[in-house]
Amino acid sequence: MQDLAVGYGGNNSRYQEEKRTVAHKEVGPLISMEEMARCIHCTRCVRFGQEVAGVMELGMLGRGEHAEITTFVGNTVNSELSGNMIDLCPVGAITSKPYRYSARNWELSRRKSVSAHDSLGSNLIVQVKGNEVMRVLPFENEEVNDCWISDRDRFAYEGLKSEDRVTEPMVKRDGKWTAVSWDEAFTYVVEQLKAIKGRVGADKIGALASNASTVEELYMLKALTNGLGSTHIDTNLRQSDDNLAGALQGTPWLGMPITAFSDVHVALVVGSNLREEHPLLAARLRQAVKRNAKVNVLGASAGDLLMAARQNALAPSAWLSELLAIEAALSASDANDVSFAAQTARHLSDPRAKNKAVMVGNAVMNHPQAAQLLTVINRIAAATVSTVSILTEGANTVGAYAVGAVAKNGSLNAVQMFNAPRDAYVLLNVEPQFESANPAQALKALSGAFVVAMNAYFSAVSDYADVILPVAPFTETAGTFVNAEGRSQAFNPVVKPRGQSRPAWKVLRVLAERFGLSNDGSFAANDINDVRVLTDKVIASAVANQSNVVDVEVVVGQVSAGIERSARVAAYAADAITRRAESLQQTDMAQSAHVVGLSAAMYDALGLTKDLANDEAWVVVEQDGLKVKAQAVLRPELAGNVVDIQQGSPLAAQLGSQFGSVTVERA
Repeated sequence: MQDLAVGYGGNNSRYQEEKRTVAHKEVGPLISMEEMARCIHCTRCVRFGQEVAGVMELGMLGRGEHAEITTFVGNTVNSELSGNMIDLCPVGAITSKPYRYSARNWELSRRKSVSAHDSLGSNLIVQVKGNEVMRVLPFENEEVNDCWISDRDRFAYEGLKSEDRVTEPMVKRDGKWTAVSWDEAFTYVVEQLKAIKGRVGADKIGALASNASTVEELYMLKALTNGLGSTHIDTNLRQSDDNLAGALQGTPWLGMPITAFSDVHVALVVGSNLREEHPLLAARLRQAVKRNAKVNVLGASAGDLLMAARQNALAPSAWLSELLAIEAALSASDANDVSFAAQTARHLSDPRAKNKAVMVGNAVMNHPQAAQLLTVINRIAAATVSTVSILTEGANTVGAYAVGAVAKNGSLNAVQMFNAPRDAYVLLNVEPQFESANPAQALKALSGAFVVAMNAYFSAVSDYADVILPVAPFTETAGTFVNAEGRSQAFNPVVKPRGQSRPAWKVLRVLAERFGLSNDGSFAANDINDVRVLTDKVIASAVANQSNVVDVEVVVGQVSAGIERSARVAAYAADAITRRAESLQQTDMAQSAHVVGLSAAMYDALGLTKDLANDEAWVVVEQDGLKVKAQAVLRPELAGNVVDIQQGSPLAAQLGSQFGSVTVERA
């Protein structure tokens, strides 16, 4: 039999016969192995796990001619960087499960792009056949993603092919969705928004957008919102501290180049699960740990970071007190104090450590006491000559701040717009039921308003929207993302928009024309380059004003004695495309979002058995009068009074605040 090259595919009979007869070893939901048909035992895949990913998922079994690369007994390949082993394999013995047998290499076009799935802005090669994205590979950029990409970047493209894609404008009439022309949709939107503005005023109109929307889209959305007479626009749907926006003295950012993560000597990480939120930054920090960097982590759980680290698991309400304890310990000199605060203070105060950083995770930025937490973090950093590094949440959070698509200067943020509902909302690329600080509150507000949803997916907004305008995802439009370090990266579409979908910036421009706003210079753009002339100026200004400084009064409240949620966001639920990527949703990380995680103390208190080989534990979780029944699992890494209900999951969408208190009972 002829050897099959990576990506070999087709419909001819000989190919189909080979496809049936070649033996494959299923080693995980994302990758497969040609069972000893090609492997030359180079052990690149094994060494990648040991040296880069931090977890040895593959090893060699047997000796001599019986040697075989395989997984450990009972285990599968599930780490967040596992797909890179596909690229490393020199003979194609490791293949991409979603891509296998779908196309031949020589049938594919290669097009550059930028990832929309986290704040790193990984550079990508998107391989296309016809008008279909077939697979995604890394494009080497030593200053950003080096030669790697995360599994989220590699496999999320499956979501682009989802049957849930909406490809024509739709209007809800008498509770039923009807496909209409673009002209009808625009006319209906303009009539309704004008009527609402005339009846209750423009202040009752709000705009919410995803922080994975492009700079150009957010610029146009802000201009349209302001043109209608409203100032209410926000992209930080999970931020729950009303004081944070006004307290930030500049545009939040990473505080250092991405490459500097590999050279950190001491780090304090607060409120971040690095492996899930920023896998490639975690890989860089892992290299620093190999050179004896000291990493200290404060969060709601002490999970496996795949690197040596001192961790302190506390409920979110206790984080401020612990940071104040670290600050106090900086001036203490008790060498016998072995508490987390004292040892962290000694690491940060070490005069031999030159590169020190306090890394601020998404959970801190979304915390109800975010401004106070950042104030104490800034004081600790100033006292120890450390860098404050905010690990921003979305692909374009910095860009959103740059163009002013965030709540500032008296405008309402997303939480406030849901607490005091608007009469109309314009939504861009968001699913508030999965991306809000309080999903139940968001759905209640949206259900009572006129909602214009610009989205690529029908189910994302069909329950509460009145109009759906199909807009193109990042692979089908040109745009710009500004990553966490302030690097502006422009990209072009790799395929044409599906059906009648249109780039969102064009949809917003036409809406502005229908509202009579075409005299505004913001809407004079005929192509993406005209928009960039406007946005490049504001990006340059914002990047020059990057600052993580916050200085507010710190008031230590009482630490909650009840049960709190972990504030964790599901690893593969950060954006709409990833949520619809079938293979990613089969991974252990994704599956963990469908159950309730309980600490050992809570597990025992509920009388649940730890041996559930033939049984399942079920609990009822109640929050703000809402109840959900779900399977429970033991997670000993959690703080004693913390329950892990991951935001962005269907489970969390049925409950209240991301940082709220809950009650848990045995079902």
